[in-house]
Amino acid sequence: MKTIALLAFALLLFGCVGQIIDASNQSANATPTMGVSLVKTAAKGDTVAVDYVGTFDNATVFDTSLENEAVKAGLPLRGSYAPLEFTVGAGQMISGFDAAVVGMREGEEKSVHLTASEAYGEKRSDLIVQVPRANVPADAAVGSALQSSSGMAGIVTALTDTAATIDFNSPMAGKPLNFKIILRTITKPR
Repeated sequence: MKTIALLAFALLLFGCVGQIIDASNQSANATPTMGVSLVKTAAKGDTVAVDYVGTFDNATVFDTSLENEAVKAGLPLRGSYAPLEFTVGAGQMISGFDAAVVGMREGEEKSVHLTASEAYGEKRSDLIVQVPRANVPADAAVGSALQSSSGMAGIVTALTDTAATIDFNSPMAGKPLNFKIILRTITKPR
């Protein structure tokens, strides 16, 4: 009786091992069996598509890829809304946002808080310059957006008869930011 039970157990065991070995030899395009599927997670070099809602610490929405969130926040509507696509780790995004996507799965939602250094950086005093008043357009006023000859964008923060103070920092510099990120798709490099 013990021998029959051991033999039945051995057949059961070898049968299962055989199925596992056969499953590992399936082509990459085969459909996984028994409800098992591979979970893709975002890694450096992957192209991802994400939806996001960006807020300041006071919960004010400053940007979003979701039209319904833009409407709720009273943001000016843009021509189209679609998930944001970028290559993870390629320097296309602010560092904290890029890092937050690593390890996320398709369909996963995550909320992150970024310090200013993880977002647009700290405000830099060397990017606030005074230039002779004659070097700025005559119709410039405090709050005017200007562009330097090298292409940098700045905002006039002060004007006198002889000088203009222009801040070339990003308007987001020095601000901590919050993002709700929803990872829609991951495309692995070929």
